[in-house]
Amino acid sequence: MLVTRRAYGHRMSWEARHVSVGIARPPAEVLAYAGDPRNLPAWAAGLARGVRPGADGVSWITDSPMGEVAVRFAPPNDLGVLDHDVTLPDGTVVANALRVLPNDAGSEVVFTLFRRDGMDAAAFEADAAAVLEDLRRLREVLER
Repeated sequence: MLVTRRAYGHRMSWEARHVSVGIARPPAEVLAYAGDPRNLPAWAAGLARGVRPGADGVSWITDSPMGEVAVRFAPPNDLGVLDHDVTLPDGTVVANALRVLPNDAGSEVVFTLFRRDGMDAAAFEADAAAVLEDLRRLREVLER
């Protein structure tokens, strides 16, 4: 799902920040682990404390700090795309861009964070810090 904003026929965009970490593992290994929703509780505390398959067979239900949310990943691929939509308890769908890029023999994992309408600077900074913490945890898990 591509989320864009339109106003009076012109495309507008949110402020974006790319949060990334290097991981000393091949991209295929990072992609396989991070792309498996069952692994979310081990590294994505900002999204999942527990996870179970959704009734639709393609989404996953997580117990998050925001309440129960549904997570739906892009179909498995070897291009490094781990984009995922998160449906919040109020029904809002947030599209998240997550990439695993080759970086020499290892990987660079990049999450693009958007500052959505109504999000003040402090909340945006807190979100960025939480994403960085999750990505660092992913690195710790994969480099053990």
